[in-house]
Amino acid sequence: MNKNISTFIGCDSTFEEAEIVVFGAPFDGTTSFRPGTRFAPGLMRLESYGLETYSPYLDIDLEDYYVFDGGDLELPFGNTQRVLDAIENFADEIVSAGKIPFMVGGEHLVSLPNLKAVHKRYPEVSILHFDAHADLRSDYMGEALSHATVMRRIWNVVGDDKIYQFGIRSFEKAESEFSKYHATTEKFSCETVPSVVAALKDKPVYVTIDLDILDPSVFPGTGTIEPGGITFKELLTAVHSLTGLNIVGADIVELSPHNDTSGLSTAVACKVLRELLLTILA
Repeated sequence: MNKNISTFIGCDSTFEEAEIVVFGAPFDGTTSFRPGTRFAPGLMRLESYGLETYSPYLDIDLEDYYVFDGGDLELPFGNTQRVLDAIENFADEIVSAGKIPFMVGGEHLVSLPNLKAVHKRYPEVSILHFDAHADLRSDYMGEALSHATVMRRIWNVVGDDKIYQFGIRSFEKAESEFSKYHATTEKFSCETVPSVVAALKDKPVYVTIDLDILDPSVFPGTGTIEPGGITFKELLTAVHSLTGLNIVGADIVELSPHNDTSGLSTAVACKVLRELLLTILA
């Protein structure tokens, strides 16, 4: 893999020396309301240079670690399965090299192939899922592959007692019933994250953050706005509490930058990216 010309700030190591490989999955082909997440990775690279590489929260600096930005995948239009296959193949290459795939979406369905690549190497992987929506539908308008079904498809891969959800405030009734028996779901907040982290110590973990977990007053630039979310500080506290976990894969999804012309949402997404990267590396 060659260096990307444009990188997220502090992510300019070579592939060979990197511990984490960041890449973009610019796909929003199943978005059910407001599209635009395909533009997130590119704009986040540009806007990330408004940040420092140093985190005052963690007192560590990206420049002291090795992170490679592999750029955005070139994904086909109109064929969801081919898109998912392309992402999985790219993530397979990262995982096979003993590195951590850190994907930037894109809509939430792109988490499925990244997780599948990680699962091949770590079949006991557990998922920490931060989101406004449960995403546990069996199908959405007859489609099994959708951003609204992604956690159900991930459950098909990992099975029971592997999915931990936080901040959920939007379900179908059927999803709510399903979650009672097949997932561990905290509604409305992230207060149980430390106890889950303690229970998963030393086990392989995949982290997926759908940024619409944040309240729209903090993060309006997303496709499916859901009032009643958590604050930025609450999300940051949750992310930092993951320090020390064996995180073997991660993603940040659902920034739709053109739905917030102020640029606020993109700045928030960039800071969450930096803090999660450094939490994994710490």
